[in-house]
Amino acid sequence: MNRYCFTLRVLVDHLDEYRRHHEAVWPEMRQALRETGWHNYSLFLRPDGLLIGYLESPLDFDELQAAMAARDVNARWQAEMARFFDSSEGTPDAGLQLVPMVFHLEAGSAVHE
Repeated sequence: MNRYCFTLRVLVDHLDEYRRHHEAVWPEMRQALRETGWHNYSLFLRPDGLLIGYLESPLDFDELQAAMAARDVNARWQAEMARFFDSSEGTPDAGLQLVPMVFHLEAGSAVHE
């Protein structure tokens, strides 16, 4: 199973509204994430706007993004979420920065990806 971590920046003046949107993620968006291989998906948000995402999947990250990009619900969700991020990034999912894993407890040694 592959483990992925990524970061994005939410605009600080939109943090509360961003949180509210994630309290009610559309059921069809949740279903699309599950069906396209996004397992154990979590988002964490700091007060300074740093958003950290984590997920596990048997697929590589490019495959995950392509599978979601093919879903109509993802296009609608990304359009809805775009106002929470710096517009220079395009859609939120296009601006994420992958963070390399360097350690995993169960692996028993350092991991370099």
